[in-house]
Amino acid sequence: MSPDSPVNGRRKSLNSNTNYNSGPNGTTNPEFTVTTSLGDSVEWQRTIEKVVKSVVSVRFAQIASFDCEPALVSEATGFVVDAERGIIMTNRHVVGAGPFTGYAVFDNHEECDVYPIYRDPVHDFGLLRFDSKDIKYMDVVALTLRPDLAKIGAEIRVIGNDAGEKLSILSGFISRLDRNAPDYGFLSYNDFNTEYIQAAASASGGSSGSPVVNIDGYAVAIQAGGSSESSTDYFLPLYRGLRALQCIQNDEQITRGTIQVQWLLKPFDECRRLGLTSKTESTLRRAFPDCIGMLVAETVLPEGPSYGLIEEGDCLVSVNGELLTKFVRLDEILDSSVGQTAKVVIQRGGVDSEVDIPVGDLHAITPDRYVEVAGGTFHNLSYQVARQYAIPVKGVFISDPAGSFRLDRDRGWMLESIDNEPTPDLDTFIEVMRKVRDRQWVVTTCRNVQDMHTLSTGIAHIDRHWTGAFRMAIRNDKTGLWDFHSLGDPLPPLPLKPQSAKFTEINNTSIAKAAKLIRSFVKVTCLIPIKIDGFPRSAKTGHGLVVDAEKGLVVVARSIVPYDLCDILITVADSIMVPGQVVFLHPTQGWAVVSYDPDLVQAPVETAILSREMIQRNSSTIFMGLNQNMRPLVARTTVTDISTMTVPANPTTPRYRAINIDGVTVDTVLGSQCGSGVLVNTEGVVGALWLTFLGERNNSSRDVEYHAGICTSNIICILDNLRRGETPTLRILDVELNVLQMNQARIRGVSEKWIRNVEQANDERHQLFAVRKLVCGDTPQVLEEGDVILSVNGKTLTRVSELDVMYDHEMLDMVVVRLRTEIHLKVPTVSTENLETDRIVIWCGAILHEPHHAVKQQIKKLHSGVYVSARMKGSPAYQYYIAPTYFITHVNGKATPDLTTFLQVVSYIPDNTYLRLRIVTFDNVPFASSIKSNLHYFPTMELVKDCTRPGEWKRYTYIGGVRRENLQGLIGETTGEDGSDFE
Repeated sequence: MSPDSPVNGRRKSLNSNTNYNSGPNGTTNPEFTVTTSLGDSVEWQRTIEKVVKSVVSVRFAQIASFDCEPALVSEATGFVVDAERGIIMTNRHVVGAGPFTGYAVFDNHEECDVYPIYRDPVHDFGLLRFDSKDIKYMDVVALTLRPDLAKIGAEIRVIGNDAGEKLSILSGFISRLDRNAPDYGFLSYNDFNTEYIQAAASASGGSSGSPVVNIDGYAVAIQAGGSSESSTDYFLPLYRGLRALQCIQNDEQITRGTIQVQWLLKPFDECRRLGLTSKTESTLRRAFPDCIGMLVAETVLPEGPSYGLIEEGDCLVSVNGELLTKFVRLDEILDSSVGQTAKVVIQRGGVDSEVDIPVGDLHAITPDRYVEVAGGTFHNLSYQVARQYAIPVKGVFISDPAGSFRLDRDRGWMLESIDNEPTPDLDTFIEVMRKVRDRQWVVTTCRNVQDMHTLSTGIAHIDRHWTGAFRMAIRNDKTGLWDFHSLGDPLPPLPLKPQSAKFTEINNTSIAKAAKLIRSFVKVTCLIPIKIDGFPRSAKTGHGLVVDAEKGLVVVARSIVPYDLCDILITVADSIMVPGQVVFLHPTQGWAVVSYDPDLVQAPVETAILSREMIQRNSSTIFMGLNQNMRPLVARTTVTDISTMTVPANPTTPRYRAINIDGVTVDTVLGSQCGSGVLVNTEGVVGALWLTFLGERNNSSRDVEYHAGICTSNIICILDNLRRGETPTLRILDVELNVLQMNQARIRGVSEKWIRNVEQANDERHQLFAVRKLVCGDTPQVLEEGDVILSVNGKTLTRVSELDVMYDHEMLDMVVVRLRTEIHLKVPTVSTENLETDRIVIWCGAILHEPHHAVKQQIKKLHSGVYVSARMKGSPAYQYYIAPTYFITHVNGKATPDLTTFLQVVSYIPDNTYLRLRIVTFDNVPFASSIKSNLHYFPTMELVKDCTRPGEWKRYTYIGGVRRENLQGLIGETTGEDGSDFE
């Protein structure tokens, strides 16, 4: 690390999701008002008026995680350096190493698309191409690059998109020309092997890529970064940027040479402590009177051309017979010597040593291609990452550890082997993956660059049917795009064979019958390829209870299996893993049923015996649960309460939650430690399931989970249908209730007669229920919020479980109190056949579907049948702030009341075209927005549930308005609105 490089330096680009369109509470496009320092001279005013015509605001998206940089949406600054050819210079960390899309806005608010034509492998500059014919209402003026005019004490102006609000002019004076490159931390892009210019201009986010101009209007440097602890700013000299521009203008190749050594500029006093002799120092001072130090080796990469020839702490004296103390000249020599040998003289401990070092091609060790497979993204390790951790520039780097390759740490992983086959480079990795079948379990070995001492061995379930095609992306600097090439279709899964296993035993003779329930527990893993319905996770694991071993039926919490767009894996006896599928999802009670093929399991799995009687309060029971380590815990306890429970709604993103259930609590701390389990008597009969219920997200961006029991008497009738092979077609009363005590009931107009009825109907709890919230939907509501329900079908309602009569009744006879008046109502129930999401559209990176049931529970009016559930990182939906929970009501002035109409409108709109959207937020605020399509990276896709094949979804791609079946699966990582890996 550079001795004068701040660890907590800051980038000048806005690495956040800026809304570029006017929104309900936002602002319109940043105003390009020129604000200058007070007291600027007339000469400076004239210079500024000229320069601002060359400065542009760059709004961009880095499409995919690549190298050190995650997928992101941001904005920065650039400036025209060649008006005729249409070339803009900006920062390398703006252009990025991976796929890029963006546009530039000029001073007069004209905009044009920009495409990368060069990004330097090391230094923080890049070049974008635009079509100058797109700018019709102003003359495009180029700035002249004059890095030689940067002088200490020179007055400068930084002209850029400061803080993303307006084009601002910040003044300063150059204080240093020989600062080492700033350090922005590990696993982040960092410049090195160059001097930086230091000044105090107090620039902030958005000014990355701003030109630093002198009073004559020449660009002497480019804004790159700054210190977060002071008003110090760091500018990159433009020597190498000027050379790259001249090479492009002359149609020459931009050669970049390296000997894989990081150098630091260190003062002579420090060099003397490293062994620099007085003779050498005298020679250098005479040759360079203004020089105060020399280049010293900081990092020598193992297995590189300099390894074993140069050591850390060596002082560089000369290259090819030329004395050197500056990076600029070193770059010039190496760039002109690619493929040749450089004679390098270093001084180590006072002794000169001349070594011959082959000069390598810097572009060759900078990745320009990547592979997508099984949800992950892979490319060869870059020089940028290798230099930070002093490791050889070789190996396969996992730039996006997602899908089947999701790892504990998010970033920094290198893949060493798959299925016991080494993967030393990307080409070998491709050949290995070609032999791996869909749904195959493979052993993977990885190392993290932050801990190369530790080998991490894991097991991956390779998903080739959901998470994306097996394809390679190759950078094309002529078009500015990355071209995709298929690497082949997946091999089909091998037929599964039966496996045998034995369960562990709980050695407790006093509860021997209950202990046998260990044979009824299986582990359920739910792998989610695309996040819908507001669910925040891409994988969940818990335990389920086998309720029919012959048919392989398992009851599990819906916090584990939220919907049926997923892969289910069942693990029996912690030994046998078999695929499963979703059989049933309860709409309100928080449980689901999954199944597996019992013929594949040769283990003594036993059907749990479920009680048909409701468990009693204050009764003794045995709690058997499984903790976070998936280990069984057993304790005798007491049922402390059975009370009506409704899981709190998540206010930011509606998602499934249990409502209107009788929750069981127990007198043991194991209840809070175990997410899955049962309450069982000494005879081994299960009286309640112990489940986890997903609740709201707290202020710390953590999901709150509630643990409670649900009586088996409330679910056994549905399980009976499933055991008989029948699919339950439930009907529900689509309202949310809350408990009403008798004192409240009296005040709200309940008569003494009904209070006596309540006291007689329920000895344990004297309570009624009031309608807290009505669910928004197509069925007209007969009930009103605030109604007190007295009876259902002639029976006084004192327990919420007594509402289960609704399951098979289209109409309920109800007596309610409304506004202190007792009335009789015929209340229709709602079918649950179409309650779950069964159709999804992926458009411009936005995940769209009909508003799911949780939305209808929390909203008063559905504005459209096109609901934004999530969005992909780096997508147009992110760039133009089409956020989750929004409703899209119109496209280009045409109403889009449903997904079918929406697809009819958007599928014929050409690529790279602006669309005008009318959007209504979840809080009922309408606003207009725009979005530019990008079908190259984010094609329009549709997923439709296949009702003829359980667990299967049909996939389609829309090309030119034509719907085509797509067998390649999905692309991209989806994100939501409220944190974790969902945002």
